[in-house]
Amino acid sequence: MSSGKPIYRRILLKLSGEALAGDKGFGIDAEVLGNIGSVIQELAQLGVQVAVVVGGGNFWRGRSSEGMDRVTADHMGMLATAMNALALQDALDRAGAVTRVLSAIEMRQFAEPYIRNRAVRHLEKGRVVIFACGTGNPFFTTDTAAALRAAEIDADVFFKATMTDGVYDRDPNKHEDAVRYERIGFDEVIGKQLGVMDATAAALCRDKQVKMAVFSLADPRNILRMACGEPIGTIVE
Repeated sequence: MSSGKPIYRRILLKLSGEALAGDKGFGIDAEVLGNIGSVIQELAQLGVQVAVVVGGGNFWRGRSSEGMDRVTADHMGMLATAMNALALQDALDRAGAVTRVLSAIEMRQFAEPYIRNRAVRHLEKGRVVIFACGTGNPFFTTDTAAALRAAEIDADVFFKATMTDGVYDRDPNKHEDAVRYERIGFDEVIGKQLGVMDATAAALCRDKQVKMAVFSLADPRNILRMACGEPIGTIVE
């Protein structure tokens, strides 16, 4: 792990559903999930309060719902995030973490209803909090849910773990000469449509002054490196 010390007190980590699938492209890769769980537990042991928003794209995406009512499709996506939240909880439990899953939609048999003060209290007690079901509303992405939760819990930073190692001036998968930013402002991200996240989430982070760190999850230990301030991604603020 990083030789440094964490520079953040409270982190909101956004994990995409695709990240949990690994090379499989669908479902959950048990090894990848276990590695992510172990790293988050290490971070929690260092005294950092960690909350996680997880997506559902490894099971269901809006583009899979051609011809379906959008609200119905989005509700199905929320259920996919709940499955991933439970899987992540299991991985964290096996790594020795104390966890709570809080859902924006009531699922009392296996998740607590989301209440902001309850979430903060869990974090203050050293529990890793996993937020499921996005905002609980259709038409909003899990990026927007992550931005919202980061603002609500007063997180020091919003970690967006992606499949690229930061924010580029153009798509690095299509342009070999793409340049990665070390720091960039939300206004520029929105104005240039850099595709870091949807505009609603970016505007919310900007308006609520939520700093964001974008980095690659190809190596889960990048979560620790970024938490210790290593320059491995892009800071957006």
